[in-house]
Amino acid sequence: MIRWLCIFLLLASAGAQAAPPAVAQDDLQQFIVDQGLVTQLQQMGHTVTDRASDLVVNAMGFLGVPYRRGGNSAETGFDCSGFVRAMYQTTIGLVLPRRANEQAAATEKIDKQDLQPGDLVFFNTMKRAFSHVGIYIGEGKFIHSPKPGAQVRVESMAQRYWQRRFDGARRVVGLSDAELSPETP
Repeated sequence: MIRWLCIFLLLASAGAQAAPPAVAQDDLQQFIVDQGLVTQLQQMGHTVTDRASDLVVNAMGFLGVPYRRGGNSAETGFDCSGFVRAMYQTTIGLVLPRRANEQAAATEKIDKQDLQPGDLVFFNTMKRAFSHVGIYIGEGKFIHSPKPGAQVRVESMAQRYWQRRFDGARRVVGLSDAELSPETP
């Protein structure tokens, strides 16, 4: 009988020692719920998605605007980096650098398989890195202002021309926190 009582006490104390992590985990989960952190994280995720969607929808509204070297408005036309810069500025309020290579340097490198709508895609079209930029819109497609004589258009990254010249993907840091780096009046 004493032997069974000792085994029971050992098992009970082992169970009691295992309980605090579960209790701590339950306490942490309850704290997260009490503080509304789950809701805040979900809202932040929706905000990022909404802003990226707004960016893509806004960019699609400029299909057909002619290419213009150094151009940065629908009235005068866009070059590739001017188009990207204008879309981020008008849609989100973020002012990106003017040139494609500067935009690449100012953004966060991501893997191609991690691309999400609103991310930037870069290409080597002039025998130098990051000489062309567009906005990824999803499903392997991007929108950009390609070259003189052309207009803002959507193209597939799967086209051989773009595949061979793909230079990398970047994410604009602060997409969910546009208020951290808004355009100053």
